Amino acid sequence: MNAIKRFFFQLMLSLSVFGFSQEKKLKEDTIVEEKKLSITIDLVSRYLWRGQCWGGNYAAVQPSAEYAVTPKLAIGTWATTNFKKDYYYPDNENYYKGYREIDWYLSYQINDFLQFQLWDYYWPSVSKVEGVSNKFLDYGPTSSQTVDAILYFDFSEGYQYPFNATISTFVGGNDYRYNSIQQPKRNYTTYLELGYTLKLFEKSNCKFIQNLELMPSAGVVLNNKAAYYNFADYDKPSFVNLGVKATKEFDLGDDVVMPLSLNYVHNGATNNTGFFGKDFLVAGISFTY
Repeated sequence: MNAIKRFFFQLMLSLSVFGFSQEKKLKEDTIVEEKKLSITIDLVSRYLWRGQCWGGNYAAVQPSAEYAVTPKLAIGTWATTNFKKDYYYPDNENYYKGYREIDWYLSYQINDFLQFQLWDYYWPSVSKVEGVSNKFLDYGPTSSQTVDAILYFDFSEGYQYPFNATISTFVGGNDYRYNSIQQPKRNYTTYLELGYTLKLFEKSNCKFIQNLELMPSAGVVLNNKAAYYNFADYDKPSFVNLGVKATKEFDLGDDVVMPLSLNYVHNGATNNTGFFGKDFLVAGISFTY
C-alpha cells in the first residue's frame, strides 16, 4: 500500500510541476515587450508652432525619435527643415524664410495625468547673420538656443473628461527683455494652453472616418516683453494659438502607423501678425514606427 501511495504522490507531483512549467511558458510566450525606441517622420505643409510661422509657407520635414529609459522616463530629439537657403524674405529682414531647428528633450511621468518635460530648442540661422550667435550650448542674449520647462496635464486616460493642459516657461537661453539702458534681464516668458479631445464615429463601419479625433485648443502667451513670440503682442497677454485639429490614424502593419492631420489655427494677437496673417491651415502626414 505504501508503494502505491508513493507512486500516486510522485505522479501528482510530476503533473503539478509539468502544469506549472506549461503555465509559466504560456505566460512568457504571451508577454509582449514594450518598444523602447520609437521613430517618426512628419511631412507638413508648413511649420507652425504656437501660432508662430517659422519658415513661411513652405513644406517642412520633421523627423523625431524617442527612447524609453524606464517606463516613466524618456529622452528624445526632434528636428525640422524646409530646405530653404535664404534666411530672410527679400522684402523683409525680420521674418525667416529658410528655417531649421533641432531640439532635445526629456520627459518624466510624475503620475497618471501629469508629465514634466524639459526641452532644449536650437535654431541656428541658415546663413551667418551679424549679431546672432549660432554656437551650440550658447544661452546668452544673442544665442539661438532656449530651454523650456513644461508641465503637461492629460486627463484622457481613466477620467470622464479628456482635457489636456500645458504650462510652459522659458528658464534658459535667448529669452531676455531690456531696460531703458539696454541691459538684458531674463523674462521667463510663459505660455498656457488648454485642449480637449473628441473621438468621433467610434462605431462607424467606414474605416476612413472611424475613431476620427477632433482636438480644439486655445493657447495664450502671458508675458511677451522679450518678444520671443514674434507674431504676438509684446505688452499684454496674447491668444496666439486658437485652433482645432482633426486627426485620423491608419495602421499599415509591421508596427507602422500613419496619422493624417488637418489643423486650423487662428492667431488672435492684435499686433505683429501682418506679414503672414492671422489664419493658417496646416496639413500633415506622419509615419511612426
